[in-house]
Amino acid sequence: MALLELRGISKTFTGRGRTVHAVRGVDLDLDSASTVALVGESGSGKSTLGRIVAGLHRASGGTATFGGADLLGAWDRERRRSVQMVFQHPFQSLDPRWPVDRILREPLARLSGLRGSAADRRVDELLDQVGLPTAMRGRLPAELSGGQQQRVAIARALAPRPDLVVLDEPTSGLDQSVRGRVVDLLRELQQETQAAYLFITHDISVVRRIADQVVVMHHGEVAERGPRTAVLDHPQDDYTRTLLAAVPVADPRRRARALPRHEETR
Repeated sequence: MALLELRGISKTFTGRGRTVHAVRGVDLDLDSASTVALVGESGSGKSTLGRIVAGLHRASGGTATFGGADLLGAWDRERRRSVQMVFQHPFQSLDPRWPVDRILREPLARLSGLRGSAADRRVDELLDQVGLPTAMRGRLPAELSGGQQQRVAIARALAPRPDLVVLDEPTSGLDQSVRGRVVDLLRELQQETQAAYLFITHDISVVRRIADQVVVMHHGEVAERGPRTAVLDHPQDDYTRTLLAAVPVADPRRRARALPRHEETR
């Protein structure tokens, strides 16, 4: 049994006389210690699906289980400990009034019941895990670089030792060099913690480095799914091929495989 199983998940938003079908009948499986990348353009529904998994949106239809238990019902403290999220913009997701120490202590106290010296040790451990010196405990988010802020956000997500981390475009706001180091960090942390990742991104280069499975979304539906190399190197769906063709590729043979079928003979 997969750690996370989604079947027929849908999400509809209504308001101002409009109805938007953001997610339409999505199925998805995610195993422990593995990474599924949700790929698609803006508005494809990938972030909405991630927020449903993280408990931030309520699904309009479908079923979801996490560890064999219903994911769509009421969330207790154990469920909130088990599923954490890292957001796209770290500065916006970190309380600007709190130093790093308090940012990391808050989930430890609320979700793991750790306080005092036990929390001190865990904060030091988390900072070490994400490659930050303990001297940063007293710094405010505004005193950190973008890469450092995202490392703090990752540490906060890992604080209660979750089984699943939803990562919503966690590298898109970072410089290219910093982006690579954060991806490497996430891979190392997954090997260490055995947490599953639902990784939401439009960056194909990041997908190649971190994903085990790829799910391509288009207009709220799954256009294509499969192992990373199968989807990225031998795409079957025309939308996937168009998506990949827009990515700069040095190897002309790989680029030819990514072209939509109707463009191959032009």
